[in-house]
This record gives sequence, structure tokens and C-alpha cells, in this order.
Amino acid sequence: MARSRHIDLVVNGLRREANVAPRLLLCDFIREGLGLTGTHVGCSVGTCGSCTVRLDGRPVRSCLMLAVQADGCDIRSVEALGNESQMHPVQRAFHEHHALQCGFCTPGILISVVALLESHPEPTDGEILAVLGGHLCRCTGYRNILDAVRAAAAEMRAKAATARSPVGS
Repeated sequence: MARSRHIDLVVNGLRREANVAPRLLLCDFIREGLGLTGTHVGCSVGTCGSCTVRLDGRPVRSCLMLAVQADGCDIRSVEALGNESQMHPVQRAFHEHHALQCGFCTPGILISVVALLESHPEPTDGEILAVLGGHLCRCTGYRNILDAVRAAAAEMRAKAATARSPVGS
């Protein structure tokens, strides 16, 4: 029987330590060990993207990683984006553009889209579709998701421009 391993990481801004089984998947640690159930587990082979989290800023499939591989890392799950009373612009745009139906794929898509918009504030439709290509959504047909990403990008650019402009101008 394999002995547990100690891990020390930051999850959604909070330092977390735990003893985990060496073969525990990161998605299972996040969901069951930390109670952050926004990270969904769909296919368990990295195809659907529903388990996507940010690991040191990069979107990764948490079903393809062991929790011990995340030792020392900074992880952000969908819970770090915002909540119902204070939504992230991407969450708000998904709501306003009806870009979700059952919602199972949505957390992973949100994580990937936020990463895209933070690194490419004015993505082309091709760049957006390339990111969405890593996620399976059986409900929406992607049109509304594309509209939502465009709207969120515009809102985030406007907020960034306002933050950069001098006061009183």
C-alpha cells in the first residue's frame, strides 16, 4: 500500500496543506479534499475540458494530473472568479448571452476563456474558437458562447482603459 504524500499549495488564494494518496487525481483532491465542487469531472481522459483549472496561470485538465504534481503550485478554480453578487465579466457575459444551458461544461470553459482574455484582450474569433475547441458542450452549439466571449472581452478592455486613464480626464 502506497504511503500518503504531503502537499503544500495555494488554492484560490489560500494556502492549503494535505496528506494525499500518491495516485489521487488533482480533480478529486479539489472536489472531495477541498469541497470545491465547481470543478466538474466529465470524461476523466482530458477530452471534455470540464475539469479545467488554472495551475500557475495556465489552464490545465485536472483529471490528467495527480494532486502530488501540484505540490508548490498556485491553483485557481472557477470559485475564484466571482459569485452571484459579484460576477467576473466573463461569468456575467455568459449569463447575459445565454451561453450556458445545463452548465456542466461551463466552469472549465470559463477558466479557459478568462486565461485567453487576460493574455489576449482582443482575441479573434479564430483564437476564441481554438480555445473553445478544447471543451465539449452538448447543449449550446457554441454561438452564444462566442457572443459572450466577445462581450466579456469588450467589457474587460473598457475596464482596463478606465483604470489606465488619469482621474478627471
